Amino acid sequence: MIAHSELLRRAKKIKLLVSDIDGCWTDGHVTINTDGIESVTFSIHDGYGMHSLLKAGIEIAVISGRNNPAVGHRAKRLGISEIHLGELDKIPAYKNILSSRSLKPEEIAVVGDDIPDLALFQQDLALRFAPKNAVDSIKKGADYVTSASGGNGAIREICDLILTSKEL
Repeated sequence: MIAHSELLRRAKKIKLLVSDIDGCWTDGHVTINTDGIESVTFSIHDGYGMHSLLKAGIEIAVISGRNNPAVGHRAKRLGISEIHLGELDKIPAYKNILSSRSLKPEEIAVVGDDIPDLALFQQDLALRFAPKNAVDSIKKGADYVTSASGGNGAIREICDLILTSKEL
């Protein structure tokens, strides 16, 4: 963890937030209906936070280990165009995202909650966010652990932090 003043200094430069989904946008639970179709629940408050980031000109990219159509639908509905689903090894997708943009490491933040996100946390970037419900190894590598859990305001907390830093 870093000092709050350093956190805000780094957050002020963010132009791209790369996010995992399960356990970050959701509480990590998956419901499987009797017809075999999966469903997950998203927070409307998190959605508004992401909408606000996009409106402020900060891009959001999604890299998820699972290929759940609900995730793609939610991301598109929010206006996110950079969506990578079914990517257990997240580094190739991450490098693809970066190669299409002229971003410096200090302009990139990542949010993740579980072991598949560790490789992203090891990249040269400005900030690493973890929701309160993240596994310990992710929390240890995070610059900031949210007070809210995934699916229950963690993403909104991150979005608000980034947006607040831009006002300072």
